[in-house]
Amino acid sequence: MTRSETPRSGQGGHRKPGPGRRRGRLAVAIAVAAAACAGIILAVLGASGPAARTGTAGGPGTAGQTGTAGRTGTAGRTAPADPTTAARPAGTASTKPSAGTRLNAPATPRFPAGFWSGSDSTSITVAGAAPARLPGIDRVDAGYIGMTGNWATWQGCGTKQIWSAGDSAAANTSLARYHQGIGTGAYWFMGGPGVDPHYNGTTGHAYAWGAAQAAAALREIAAKPTRVTYPVLFMDIEIPGHAPTFTPADDNGWTRAYTSPCSGKTQGGPVTPRLSRAEVNGFAAYLAGHSALRAGVYSSPPIWAQIFGAGREAQIPHLYEWTYNDTTSSLAHQPAGWCLSGTSACARFFGGVTARSRYALMWQWSGGGGTWNGFGDFDQIDGSRTP
Repeated sequence: MTRSETPRSGQGGHRKPGPGRRRGRLAVAIAVAAAACAGIILAVLGASGPAARTGTAGGPGTAGQTGTAGRTGTAGRTAPADPTTAARPAGTASTKPSAGTRLNAPATPRFPAGFWSGSDSTSITVAGAAPARLPGIDRVDAGYIGMTGNWATWQGCGTKQIWSAGDSAAANTSLARYHQGIGTGAYWFMGGPGVDPHYNGTTGHAYAWGAAQAAAALREIAAKPTRVTYPVLFMDIEIPGHAPTFTPADDNGWTRAYTSPCSGKTQGGPVTPRLSRAEVNGFAAYLAGHSALRAGVYSSPPIWAQIFGAGREAQIPHLYEWTYNDTTSSLAHQPAGWCLSGTSACARFFGGVTARSRYALMWQWSGGGGTWNGFGDFDQIDGSRTP
């Protein structure tokens, strides 16, 4: 390429280029124009291509990051995530687990951040076009947690197992189509060491009894007509009292040993916190070894202390929790975060976990613990803490 030279001292400026130089300069001009056009085209394509879109792995729209999903909405619930920035979850179980097969949770689950309203167990008639709204509180049906199985039914003596396919489908639609909430979660109605058919008072048998219940829970999840999208499986650990349709044991085998799982007759001494903790450990270990689901516990501070005491066995700082204290039958004050608006009533967790912990996931704020609000169980769910 020919370019003009800087005039030396005494010269009268640039020499007029000849034909060869004119051709060279014309080539330069054409090349510059072509490069500019190519740059414009690449910029336009880049603005609309995958690299500029949100919602990809690690980009805006993932749970816990700022953006539309992180802004606080009305009544303590965060605003819905922008549909362009939220991912649809993969399902968990479509086939029964066989030996050596892992039952997978959603691959890299990403849920909208912030608090969401949901329901659990008994079917609630949701209202309106999708995303459906929960009656009585008029919030989006953003999560359903169902009883995937009952130890007593599994052992042949219980008759109740509460799973609402309709509520599960509605919650899954809210998540998959409208990017709101957590979809469907599951819990297993747990039998304590005292209803183990092989009970002998040792931690080894208690551990194996916990593992056997985890395996049964995974089989039940695989057989459900709707997908479980939430990656935590909760152990329902409670003392139900006289509830013969659910269990023949008033304490579910957590405080006394029984002559057989279905007898309803106690024998021997009390079940110790050490045995109960061994069972919880067995359930959690089996889940970790045979699925991608995480272990969680549904209980309350007083029930937890009654079963596990106040010592080392009671501490579960690294297990996910769903509490039902404090709970109310009134819907006049709805949750804002972990407290009911305008009141001093707040969620209370257990086993060394507080509301500030990332392991505090859910609060059954109305309908649990024997309360009745006229509709069913309502839950406050922190989607930003979804593991």
